[in-house]
Amino acid sequence: MTKPIKQIPKQDRPREKLLAKGPRALSDQELLAVLLGKGTPQMDVMTLAAKVSRAIDEKGLDVQVDDLTGFEGVGDAKATLILAAIEFARRRIKPEGVKITTPADILPLIRHFADRKQEHFLAITINGANEVLNVRVVSIGLVDRTPVHPREVFADVVADRASGVIVAHNHPSGHLDPSTADMETTRQLRQAGEIMGIDLLDHIIFNRSSYFSFLESGRL
Repeated sequence: MTKPIKQIPKQDRPREKLLAKGPRALSDQELLAVLLGKGTPQMDVMTLAAKVSRAIDEKGLDVQVDDLTGFEGVGDAKATLILAAIEFARRRIKPEGVKITTPADILPLIRHFADRKQEHFLAITINGANEVLNVRVVSIGLVDRTPVHPREVFADVVADRASGVIVAHNHPSGHLDPSTADMETTRQLRQAGEIMGIDLLDHIIFNRSSYFSFLESGRL
């Protein structure tokens, strides 16, 4: 549960934390809270940041002004500030165009999901040159599982005209061993991809410090 800003010790509030420890010490929600500045009388800035973060997760680099201004407390000024920050970072980091040669190459683009308290199932679309097109959150589940259907995964893959997809999800528990459900999901996605002519390149399970690759383990 998100704690209201007034209940957070002053030194641990996003802006003060950034000044003391630098931006890398902040979660995605805290970084957005800094950009938003304040919430509304009905919604604390941390709660608003959590809602906006989820919308951005779902759209990835395709997020638009209308996706943000639909939230009370986010007008044109705040929406354009957020989009400008995303585009400024994108032009320097360029997640699209990153070439994937090993499973570990994808980790810098998804590692910030490792601290989420729920499982986030991600789809990383890849073109024929093994370059990243986009990174999106397909679904958000419980602490120990994320329900996902092949149609949800492949909808954006088709929209991106991608030739392949890497799926990944965090394990909040920290354990990296794939569950029976993880293995069944991988089997279903591989079969669906074969029918559609889209390669499932890998399924990665990750935590803050390491990862498990179905491809590297020979289970794909």
